[in-house]
Amino acid sequence: MSKKIQAPLATIKPHTLEKHKDIRIDNYYWLNDRENSEVIDYLNKENEYYNEMTADTKAFQTELFEEMKARIKEDDQSVPYLYNGYYYITRFEKGQDYPIYSRKKGNLEAIEEILFDCNEMAKDQTYFQLGGLSVSPDNKLAIFSSDVVGRRIYTIQIKNLETNEILSDKIENTSGSAVWANDNFTIFYSTQNEVTLRSDKIFKHKLGSKSSEDVLVYFEKDETYNVDIAKSKSKKYLAIESGSTLTTEYQILEADNPDGKFRMFQKRVRGLEYSINHYGDSFYIMTNKDEAENFKLMKTLETSTSKENWTEVIAHREDVLLEDIEIFKDYLVVEERENGLHKIRIMPWSGKGEYYLPFDSETYSAATGANVDFDTEILRYGYQSLTTPSSVIDFNMKTKTKEIKKEQEVLGGKFDKNNYIEKRIWATANDGTKIPISMIHQVGVKLDGSNPLLQYAYGSYGYSMDCTFSTTRLSLLDRGFVFAIAHIRGGEDLGRPWYEDGKLLKKKNTFSDFVDCSKYLISEKYTSAEHLYAEGGSAGGLLMGAVINMAPELYNGIIAQVPFVDVITTMLDDSIPLTTGEYDEWGNPNKKKYYDYMKSYSPYDNIIAQKYPNMLVTTGLHDSQVQYWEPAKWVAKLRTLKTDNNLLYLNTNMDAGHGGASGRFESLKEVAKEFSFLLDLEGIKR
Repeated sequence: MSKKIQAPLATIKPHTLEKHKDIRIDNYYWLNDRENSEVIDYLNKENEYYNEMTADTKAFQTELFEEMKARIKEDDQSVPYLYNGYYYITRFEKGQDYPIYSRKKGNLEAIEEILFDCNEMAKDQTYFQLGGLSVSPDNKLAIFSSDVVGRRIYTIQIKNLETNEILSDKIENTSGSAVWANDNFTIFYSTQNEVTLRSDKIFKHKLGSKSSEDVLVYFEKDETYNVDIAKSKSKKYLAIESGSTLTTEYQILEADNPDGKFRMFQKRVRGLEYSINHYGDSFYIMTNKDEAENFKLMKTLETSTSKENWTEVIAHREDVLLEDIEIFKDYLVVEERENGLHKIRIMPWSGKGEYYLPFDSETYSAATGANVDFDTEILRYGYQSLTTPSSVIDFNMKTKTKEIKKEQEVLGGKFDKNNYIEKRIWATANDGTKIPISMIHQVGVKLDGSNPLLQYAYGSYGYSMDCTFSTTRLSLLDRGFVFAIAHIRGGEDLGRPWYEDGKLLKKKNTFSDFVDCSKYLISEKYTSAEHLYAEGGSAGGLLMGAVINMAPELYNGIIAQVPFVDVITTMLDDSIPLTTGEYDEWGNPNKKKYYDYMKSYSPYDNIIAQKYPNMLVTTGLHDSQVQYWEPAKWVAKLRTLKTDNNLLYLNTNMDAGHGGASGRFESLKEVAKEFSFLLDLEGIKR
C-alpha cells in the first residue's frame, strides 16, 4: 500500500459540552448532521482515501470474494417445516442475492407456491430487507414488512396468497413484526417513535381499513422500555411484552377475542424478569424471581397469573443458566448453559426418564430450531462447531434416534474438518478470573509466536459468543491464521453473573479481560504482538476502542465495525435511537457516578498522543443502532493525535445501516475488504 497519499483531515470546529461542571471540547461534534453537505463531503473523501490507499489490494479482494462465494451452495434451500397443513421452505437460486419464500400444501411433492421472491422485491433498491412474515390462520393471507433504507424502519403490507394480490392496507413506520388474531381479519403490530426509533405503541388493524383508523391498544410511556406483540405456540393467546434491560411485563388476550381488553399477567417490578409460554390450562414462566440470577422455571394457572401464584418446576442453580424452553404435547425441552456450553434437556411430562442430548465437543453450539408443531415427538435442533458445518437435526424424543436433515455444504472440494484443530483454553484475568477462549487453526501450526491470530469478542448485553462454523473464515485459516473467540465478561457465556460482572460500573472488566486474553495468547506463543489482530462490531467496536487506548502495543491491526465509541455524548442524548433503553446496560450519565465512570473508558474521550495499531473502521450512513458520526468523529480525532504512521481507514457504506450491505453476496464483499486488510498487513498477497 502506498502511504504517500494525504489522508483527509476533518475541519476542527470546537463545541463545548458541559455536564456535572465538567467541560469537554468536541472538535468534531458538527459531523452529526447527515443532511449537511460538508459532512457527506468528508465521508466521501474518507472513502476515496480508503479506495486509493487499497487500490493495489482490489484484485485480491475480488479473489477473496470469489473464493468465499465459491464455497457457498448458490441453489440452496432450508429444511422444510410443517405448519398448519403446509410445508414452508426458504430457498436461493443460483446467481441471486436474496431468498425466495415458498410453501407446499400437505406434502413435499405438492406444487410449490411462491410467497415472496425477495429478488424481485429488491429490484431498483440499493438496500432491501424483508421483515417478519405471518400467515393467517386460514392460510389465505400473509403479513409481510420491508425496509429499503437499512434503518430498521419497516412498512407492513398484506398479500392475498390465493390471488397474489397485494392488498391496499399499508402501515408505515413499524418495527416490522405483526401477528394475526384468530379471526383472519384483525392484526396487531408495533410502531416506533420517529426520532428515537423506540418501539413504543401497539395498534390494532382491521383488513381493508386505513392505517389512520387503527386503534391504539397500548402505549408504553416509559422511555427505557420497548414493546412487542406475539402469539403463543398454543395459538390461544396474544401477548404484549414491555421490556427493559432489567424488567419485563406481559399483558395477555385470547386470540379468539381481538376486540377484548388485554389484561395484566404480572405487573412490572423493577428487577423482575420473566417470559411466558402457554400449555393446557397453565403458563410456564422463566424468571429470576426470588434472586434466581440464572433463572428458574415456574408454573401458574391461566386464571391466576400474578407472581404470588407461581410454583416452582425447575429450581434455580448457581452453576447452570436456564436459557429457553420449548413446549410439546408430551415433552418439555429445556435449553441450558453450563460451564459455557449448551445443553438440551428432554423432560417427559410424565415425569419419567428425563435425559440430556449428548455433545462431546468444547467448541460447539447447539440450539432448538423451528418447532412450530405442538403435537409431535420430533425435536428439531441445530448443531455446529468451529470445525463442523451447521447441521439441522430431527430428534425423536421417544425413541432417542436422530436424523440429520441437512448439513451445510462447503463447496470447492478442499474443505476437510480433519485439517483443523479446535480447542478451548483458559486465560487468567488480572483479578484471577478464568476466561475461556475458543480457537481453531490448521493442523501443524507451530506455537512459536509467528502465527497471525485474529481475536474476536463482543462482551455486552449478556450476549454470548457461541462457537459457530464459518465458510468465510476458511480464507484466513487456510492462509495460516489462528482464530480465537474470547468469552469475556459482559456476555452470558458462563451464566448471568458473567454478564453482571461486565456492565454498568464493572464495564471495564470486559476490556481488561480481552487484553488479558491477548497477553495469554502471546505468552503461550500462539502469536506475538507483531502478528496479533483484533475485531469487534457495535458494542464490540467499543471494546476495540477501549483496548487500543489501554494496550495499543499488543496489536498490529484492528477492525472496528460500526463501533460505539462516543459513549458519554450518545448516552446524554435521549433523542438518539436506543439511548434511554440502555441506561441499565451502561448507566445513566445524568448521574455523576456513571458519567465519571463512562468518561474513564469512553474511547473517543480517551484518545491520547501515542502510537496506535493499523486500523480499519467501518460504518453505515443510515445506521440506527450506532450513528455513523461516532466512528467518523473517532477517526477524525485519531488522525490528529496518533504519533505513528500506521494505517487508519474509515469506510462508510453510504447505502446501508447497522447490518451492512443486504444480500448474501454483497455482504461477502465487505468481508473481503476486512480480510484483505489483515492479509496485506501480514504480507500475504494471494
